[in-house]
Amino acid sequence: MPFNLRFSLVVLAAALAGCATTATQSTSVTPGATQAVAPYRDTIELSGRIQVNYQKDGQPGNVTGGFEWSQQPGNIDVSLISPLKQTMATINVTPQQATLTEAGRAPRTAGDIDALTRQALGWSLPVSGLRDWLQGYATDAAGKRFVASPANNSVFTKDGWQLRFVSWQTGQGGMQMPKNIVAQRSATATSDELALQIILDPVS
Repeated sequence: MPFNLRFSLVVLAAALAGCATTATQSTSVTPGATQAVAPYRDTIELSGRIQVNYQKDGQPGNVTGGFEWSQQPGNIDVSLISPLKQTMATINVTPQQATLTEAGRAPRTAGDIDALTRQALGWSLPVSGLRDWLQGYATDAAGKRFVASPANNSVFTKDGWQLRFVSWQTGQGGMQMPKNIVAQRSATATSDELALQIILDPVS
């Protein structure tokens, strides 16, 4: 499995694990608006795009792709889509294990997303934070629950990320959902520099 595909797939699966949303309209939000963020949901169908810029062993790289994601309680299915609209790989996540499948290859399994990341890359991504971010939530540097809004759209997380909710979309009841999210992490003694941008499509 090529490194770029492994990297993009695992980042995508990690970013999506636990994310949820509601039906939205493709509308913009006035800067400074104070609408409440939508509550977390356990069941969702969504799609979007992800761009990853990374440093691996001192060398820069970047990957992009689309995704399709389906979640119900206890089960997440993620498809990674190439720019040519081909399904490159899929991941299934349950409380017991995560399974990565490519066409023509035997599935790879691990106990959870963190373990699958270690298996594919040799180091772990902070997926526990990512499962909150796509819904407008995070744990800040002081360990407190952060709830984002268009007027309060950035935070440094407890696990060392600078997180910014760049734009929003309006959901049911006028509640806000993230549309464009940027997360950046500086290099440390145990991890390389990483930046990712996720753009969520409206849900019909």
